[in-house]
Amino acid sequence: MIDFEKRARVMGRSIKLGRCICNPKEPCPCDLFKRKNVCLCSGEREDDAAEDAPLTQFVENAGCASKIGREDLRKALAGLPRVFDRRVLVSAETCDDAGVYKLGPALALVQTVDVFTPCVDDAYLFGRIAAANSVSDVYAMGGRPLTALSIVAFPIEKLSPRVMNRMLQGGIDALREAGTVVVGGHSLKDKEIKFGFAVTGVVHPKKIVTNAAARPGDSLILTKPLGTGAICFAAQIGKARPAWIRAAGRSMAALNRGAAEVMTAAGVRCATDVTGFGLAGHLGEISVQSGVMAEIWANALPVFPGVLGLLRDGVISGAAERNREAAARRVERADDVGQEFEDLLYDPQTSGGLLMCVPEAKAARVLARLRAKGAVKAAIIGRITRKSEGKIVLAKSPHQDKEGTASSRRKSATPRNNRKRHSERSKESPPPKKKVR
Repeated sequence: MIDFEKRARVMGRSIKLGRCICNPKEPCPCDLFKRKNVCLCSGEREDDAAEDAPLTQFVENAGCASKIGREDLRKALAGLPRVFDRRVLVSAETCDDAGVYKLGPALALVQTVDVFTPCVDDAYLFGRIAAANSVSDVYAMGGRPLTALSIVAFPIEKLSPRVMNRMLQGGIDALREAGTVVVGGHSLKDKEIKFGFAVTGVVHPKKIVTNAAARPGDSLILTKPLGTGAICFAAQIGKARPAWIRAAGRSMAALNRGAAEVMTAAGVRCATDVTGFGLAGHLGEISVQSGVMAEIWANALPVFPGVLGLLRDGVISGAAERNREAAARRVERADDVGQEFEDLLYDPQTSGGLLMCVPEAKAARVLARLRAKGAVKAAIIGRITRKSEGKIVLAKSPHQDKEGTASSRRKSATPRNNRKRHSERSKESPPPKKKVR
């Protein structure tokens, strides 16, 4: 039912101003009014406001691929004031998963926020994925999430409010499973859908899990398969099979709660979750912050069905290219490892698994417990080999020489004309001092 009195009042102001009061870029009457006799500024909505439209058609980059690339982010953050408060135990300075603030001798807050665009078309499933992704950062720090605030950007004039309702319901249901209470939120009108949560948790100050505590001899355990970025991108361009999309959706919606419980019970002190910057980006931060070299075994990586074929066919998103730009200088690939496995390292993950650095003596037991907790695809994917300025070696299998580097000849991801200089700098640079928190 059109309120003609309200329409006349609102449109009258717009016509007098020469611009639409809701969108100053548009004249009044706008094109929508001329075509469909609908004035959005008067609170009117199109009769065909979509309720079942595929969510990914409203975004350019799906899931964590929508995040700003690491190199651009570094430039944007350059020169900002450092945190000197002694109660801050972990800050953004070390590129860790969440911030940690000490409240007392036995209690610290863990705080994080994560927002991204839809990676699946179903609104309820997207809500669950957004929630699982948001609490994962708290789990990665060894913490327990307690409360959450929702953050929603939504094209309310194009999609039915019921779509937003289903997104929120999915998130609330997933957080309830995590033992986390949604205490409020914030929304804004936008052309793209974006959704996520700011999460607060708690951790004992002496039991914080960081990305700066890896040691030579640690086994690397990953708790979820890789390839969500490739599958989500393939779905957007019509190249993904429904079974692949379903498998990725189930994995992205699964909480890392059980894996985190196993991790903390085993006394693991170094971990991260693998999300938008890909395995190379997140493991690269562990390598740099810990001052170690990591070796990844291509034949041990858990991968979603269809992903390696997609990568071989060039189904690689722009976000993966941004990740490559940021991390490739740290990666060396053996001659007998296919290019698709290196591409996999840069694939942006949405709500990916935990990546743990586990002492070798505990690794088999931890892996068994992870699988018993439901992380059936968890796998030992490599190990920390030695002290270093921060390198990742991609080998085919765990055969190494005495120095802890891959025994097969390696291909450097560094451009050919820079390899010699890069190698010389690596030899001259001493290992970074370990940060004291």
